[in-house]
Amino acid sequence: MQESIKEIFTESIQAQIAAGEALPEVLESTAYAIAQCLINGNKLICCGVPSCHMIAEHFSNLLVNYFETERPCLPALTLSQTQINLSNGDESQGADYFARQVRAISNQNDLLFVVAIDGHEKSVISAVEAALTSDLNVIALIGDDGGELTGLLGPNDVEIRVPSKRASRILETHLFTVHCLSQLIDNILFPQDA
Repeated sequence: MQESIKEIFTESIQAQIAAGEALPEVLESTAYAIAQCLINGNKLICCGVPSCHMIAEHFSNLLVNYFETERPCLPALTLSQTQINLSNGDESQGADYFARQVRAISNQNDLLFVVAIDGHEKSVISAVEAALTSDLNVIALIGDDGGELTGLLGPNDVEIRVPSKRASRILETHLFTVHCLSQLIDNILFPQDA
């Protein structure tokens, strides 16, 4: 049993090392894109599939509150993951609940930040489609091969793809990634004197 535990830790560490090698450039550009969006008076709209929703919510809470150093609030929110209860009983639009919220609350030049495991999840795909039809840029935090989501992203969108196929390692790296982004955004917007 203890050897299995060591293997789990080793696999997690190796996934973090692989992400550390693959993601610095895209994380830097993402942090600057989010900071610029906020400087311009716009907001970050976050959402995630059920297994990732707490990461999306955690990220928006870190921006609204603070990561490690107290600072002014930043405009970010998380979409509700409660599915829309359609009065006519039509459940065919069940995966459309993020998209409807994006259309309802987004303004031009806001950013949509989606969190998913493999990029095949219909709820975030529909949110990205809604964002693109509303001329919003998208930041997609995903893993595996990026799935269908990758094909939707345009040249002004950002893909942060965790180099792993295992859902648990992807989720661990997603959490670390939003902590990294929070620190970078704070460093950009509120530099501390050394």
